[in-house]
Amino acid sequence: MATISLTVLTSSQGLLIAASKANGVEYGYAVTSANCSVEFVKLFISFVALLGVWHSEGVTEDNTLRSSFGELAVYPIPAALYLVKNLMQYYIFYWTDAPSYQILKNLNIISTGVLYRVFLQKPLSGVQWSALVLLGLGCATAQLSVGTESVLATPAVGLLMAVVMAILSGAAGVYTELIMKTRPQRNINVQNVYLYAFGVLFNLAAIWLYDYDAVVGKGYFSGYNVLVVRFFVFLNRTVWTVCA
Repeated sequence: MATISLTVLTSSQGLLIAASKANGVEYGYAVTSANCSVEFVKLFISFVALLGVWHSEGVTEDNTLRSSFGELAVYPIPAALYLVKNLMQYYIFYWTDAPSYQILKNLNIISTGVLYRVFLQKPLSGVQWSALVLLGLGCATAQLSVGTESVLATPAVGLLMAVVMAILSGAAGVYTELIMKTRPQRNINVQNVYLYAFGVLFNLAAIWLYDYDAVVGKGYFSGYNVLVVRFFVFLNRTVWTVCA
């Protein structure tokens, strides 16, 4: 059931984000505020889960939020990587459509597999390497344009963004797993709270730097007129991240 849910959520993600553009052209809202809302909901869900752990097990050394500077100092790195990658998910739709985006998202699997092998020393079997190669060839073939003068169906800018997003996603995932394996006894909800707390802080900084006038001047939820679409964009990405 979890696998089916993840498949539906991840496959609909691009469609929902693309559908949230006003008239299919521009986003009528500040994408930084949308991304910040997602991070805040993930933080809230993680904290509620942690409250459940405290209720059932009590507060222990492994599930307390009290920490040291050394432990907290590692979380800003993956939080920053996820910030850039998640914001790029909105802007890539200026150069590609939702179906092409879903295909290009498979590049995340390739980058993650390679980075896992390099940094976590996880050996990959011959079958796994073959699968990564075939996946890469499939993504490349799907981008070939048919019946037009252009060789590629997606502009070079869109392809470059997809590659950068894949690298950022793989790097953030590998780094996060490395953090969690450093202290495997630490409760997963505590680690998620740390990660998403930095995510919220970085997104607030992004709002301040890039969308201050839009968010502060017009209101945080300015442009959220299609509430159902916006809600499912948030819910889709939130549930996908928590389940993963």
